[in-house]
Amino acid sequence: MSDLRELYQATILDHSKAPRNFREITDCAHQADGHNPICGDKLHVSVELEDDRVSDAAFQGAGCAICMASASLMTETVRGRTLNEIDQQFTEFHDLVTKSDGEVNASSLGKLAVFSGVREFPMRVKCATLAWHTLRAALDENSEVAHTE
Repeated sequence: MSDLRELYQATILDHSKAPRNFREITDCAHQADGHNPICGDKLHVSVELEDDRVSDAAFQGAGCAICMASASLMTETVRGRTLNEIDQQFTEFHDLVTKSDGEVNASSLGKLAVFSGVREFPMRVKCATLAWHTLRAALDENSEVAHTE
């Protein structure tokens, strides 16, 4: 088994069993719900902004291990980043889980690079990206339930 595959499995298990930032941010202006009907994942993402920078991010919900781990790592990753940086990271993460190795530069994704293995399982791409789509809806103040389609 490759080192990246072992890291992928360990990271997914760690973040799904003990998700970081699994809580509610009360009185939050930027929040959204997300749902992946294929797997049954449901998330609520809340984000606090100071100017155009994320000062806090959290999530609640229930889902498969990949969804929970992705939400956990996402909330860690976006804290302190600007809205433009988050847009860029969304695109890079989406490319990571949907495109082939030669098309993606994962070096800027840090810990998120472990999700590269998800592209081998197309049905799990929606699980990995639900938190990111929900984050985008929260930042856009979109009141509709976010989906991965």
